[in-house]
Amino acid sequence: MEHEVHTFSWVGSEERYLDHPTTYAHERMVIGRYGGNTAANANKNEDGAYVLSEPDGGWEFAMLLDAHHTAESAELLVRTIDNEADEIIRLLSLPVQQAFREVEAFLLAIFQSESFLNQCKQVTGETACLICVRMENYLWWFSVGDNSLYVLHPELAARGQYLLNQRNYYEWIGFVNTFAQPVACYSSGIRELRQGNNIIVMTTDGLLEVGARVMEDPRRLYEAFTGREDLEECVDKVLAGVHEQLGRDSATVVAWSYYNSREAAMPSD
Repeated sequence: MEHEVHTFSWVGSEERYLDHPTTYAHERMVIGRYGGNTAANANKNEDGAYVLSEPDGGWEFAMLLDAHHTAESAELLVRTIDNEADEIIRLLSLPVQQAFREVEAFLLAIFQSESFLNQCKQVTGETACLICVRMENYLWWFSVGDNSLYVLHPELAARGQYLLNQRNYYEWIGFVNTFAQPVACYSSGIRELRQGNNIIVMTTDGLLEVGARVMEDPRRLYEAFTGREDLEECVDKVLAGVHEQLGRDSATVVAWSYYNSREAAMPSD
């Protein structure tokens, strides 16, 4: 590889984490995994995560997957992106105003390729897929399905803004595949990060759709992820909460903080 980029790769079929929420600190990032409570008949984990991070803090690339029926579609996405990691790293060495556009075009080319579409026809089940890149003081995302992306910052919270993407149902990659349709359905966007500390959180629905669904209220999620200085403790606590509420579905979280020293856009007087 061109740079000594740190890589993390996991699919729930390899290690399920039933009854045992676990957190892993990967450079600046925290990855939390939980397969569900066996007392609620949880017996599998079909989530997945793939992370690349530039050692000097220049950028982070994270993919979060929530498959169903089997984990085969998540395995296919992780394998596909890992095979293309060298090119993704090369694109992320470009200036930021060019990098996001090039990464999006590259991913679309992969997902719409005949080879990838044929592989999708061979898997059982399909997956939601959320990809996020932080580069300089900007955040780019690409979303198929209902995984959630939050940017948590006091200035945004004061205005009730937490969630960056819209959760979209009936949208997947895999056997049922949005990219096999005449018009592919997905969302993407770019946001400027605010000045100061920004906490970026990606999560599958297992964190939100459990018990009284407390975390569906983004204010509660904001409090949970900004209530402690140690982000790993925050992730550990929210996943412990899923276990205590007898969560049956897998819950996976990728979270990291980025301190932005640049001034962010403010309205003119």
